[in-house]
Amino acid sequence: MKKDQRVKKSQEFSKVFKEGTSFANRQFVLYVLAKEGQEQWRVGLSVSKRVGNAVVRNRVKRLVREVFQSATDELRPGCDYVVIARVPAKDLSYSEVRRSLFHVMRKAKVIHKPKRSSE
Repeated sequence: MKKDQRVKKSQEFSKVFKEGTSFANRQFVLYVLAKEGQEQWRVGLSVSKRVGNAVVRNRVKRLVREVFQSATDELRPGCDYVVIARVPAKDLSYSEVRRSLFHVMRKAKVIHKPKRSSE
């Protein structure tokens, strides 16, 4: 994932939390903030220490990044997304993470076209 596709600064996270809209399921919370003049989407990740040790947290972040990377063509551009992983996310496989995130994305209506494969 490219650097310009990431939400990194604390002020950027705070702005998404304050001004964005949240959607959630058991495994993830997704905050969405539409940004005027921004051509592509950006994603920020938050995985608490309650989820697990550093190895577990990094694995969850890798899986979430991979799902976003694979959904590049389907995601609504011009938005900042912040994903907060909840404790149950630590035990999920890639396909389960993908299914769960797509569920939240559909609730948020940020997917252009429904993907018919392996969901």
